[in-house]
Amino acid sequence: MEFVVTLICDPVAITIDGTTCAAASDALKNAEMAVTGTDFLAPGIACDIFFQASDPPEIVTARAEESVRLVLTHNLVDVVVQLQQGRRKRFLAADMESTIIVNEMLNELAALVDGDGKMEKQISRITARAMRGDMDFSGALRERVALLEGCPCTLVEKAKSRISFMPGAVSLVRTMRRDGAFTLLLSGGFSPFTEYVATAAGFDQVTGNTLEVRNGRLTGRVIDPLFDGSGKLETLRRVALGKGVSLSETMAVGDGVNDIPMLKAAGTGVAFHAKPVAAEVAQVRISHGDLTALLYLQGYRSEEIVI
Repeated sequence: MEFVVTLICDPVAITIDGTTCAAASDALKNAEMAVTGTDFLAPGIACDIFFQASDPPEIVTARAEESVRLVLTHNLVDVVVQLQQGRRKRFLAADMESTIIVNEMLNELAALVDGDGKMEKQISRITARAMRGDMDFSGALRERVALLEGCPCTLVEKAKSRISFMPGAVSLVRTMRRDGAFTLLLSGGFSPFTEYVATAAGFDQVTGNTLEVRNGRLTGRVIDPLFDGSGKLETLRRVALGKGVSLSETMAVGDGVNDIPMLKAAGTGVAFHAKPVAAEVAQVRISHGDLTALLYLQGYRSEEIVI
C-alpha cells in the first residue's frame, strides 16, 4: 500500500529543509518502510515523503508517525501520516471559535459589558474548563450566557468588530470550495457571530445556537434545542449523506471537547492547536502550522491555495 508522511511547520517560521526531510526519510527506512520519493509542497513549509508498506494501515501509520516524531523531537514540525489514496476530501466540517476564528465570542461580549474585566475573567475560566472537558459543555454554555443577562444587543453587534480570523482559515475554505468540496461551519457559538463568520469566510452552510432576546436585550438564556457536540456529529452525518459524500471523504477540524464526536467520525479528524482531551483522540494533530496545514495534508501545493 502507498502511504505519505506530510511535514508541516508554521508558515512564518519556514523550518523544513532538505535536512529535515532526509532525517524523516531515514527514520522511515529504519522502521522498515520503503521510501519512494519526496516532494516539497511549499518550500520551507510543507513536504511529502512517500513510502510503501504491507502491514495494516493503522499499524503502519502509528509506527511511521512515532518513528518520524522521534527524530524530529526538537523541530517545530507537525507530522501527518496517511494512505495516499483518498487524502483529498470532498467535505469540510469546521468548528468556529479558536479554530476558524481566534476569538471566543462570549469572552469578547463579556469584555464589552464589564469594564473592570471581572466578568470576562469569570466567563473565560468557565470556557477553558468546558473546552478541556472538566465540566459539561451544555451546562457551561448556559452558565456563561446567564452572566450576560441584560446585555444590550448593540454590544452583540459591536463584538463582531473584534472577530479575527485564524491564519489560513479563509484560504482553507475558499480553496476547498473552488475544487468542489462542501464546507460546513458547526459551532456551539451564536447566530449573530456564526452567520457573520460563515459569510465572510465563504462557507456553504452554518449551524449554531441562538441567544434569546427581549426588548433589545439578552435574557441570559439559550433557545433550545442547544447545539453541542452530539449535534455537530448528527449534522455532519446528515448533511454529508444529503450531499452524497461518505464519511471517509470528509474532514473535520476543531479544538475542544465538544468537537470530539465529529473528529472521530470524519475520514480525517484534525485537532487544531487543541486542548489535550481533543488532541489525544484525533487522527491528526496540528500544533505548529496554521489552517493551510489542512490543505497541505491533502496534497495541495502552495500555488494552488487561494489567497
